[in-house]
Amino acid sequence: MEPKQLAEIAKEVLENKNGADTTIIQMSQPAIADYFIVTTAKNRNHLRALAEELEDKLYAVGIQPTRSEGVTEGRWAVLDYDSVIVHIFSGDERDFYCLEKLWGEKK
Repeated sequence: MEPKQLAEIAKEVLENKNGADTTIIQMSQPAIADYFIVTTAKNRNHLRALAEELEDKLYAVGIQPTRSEGVTEGRWAVLDYDSVIVHIFSGDERDFYCLEKLWGEKK
C-alpha cells in the first residue's frame, strides 16, 4: 500500500472513532517517515480504543505496526507503520508537544 493511501485510511479510522482534530502532516525529505498522523483522544480509555481500532482495521488488510509505544500509559501513543507514523495524544500532551508546528503546516 502506498504511504499516502495508508495515511488517508488511518485518518479515516481515527475520525470514525471520534479522534479530534485529526491531521495528516506530509513530511519533507529526508525524514523518518513520509507522513505523520496526529489526533487527540478525549481520555486514556479513548486513546487506547483509538490505537486498538487502528491496529485492528489495518491488521485486517495485512498491515501491522513495526512498533507501538505509550498505549498503556494513555497520554501519547505512537504507532509506527514505517512510512506513516501515527501519534494519538491526550489534549494536554498535544498542546505541549505541538507536532504540527515542529514538523510543518497542517495538510
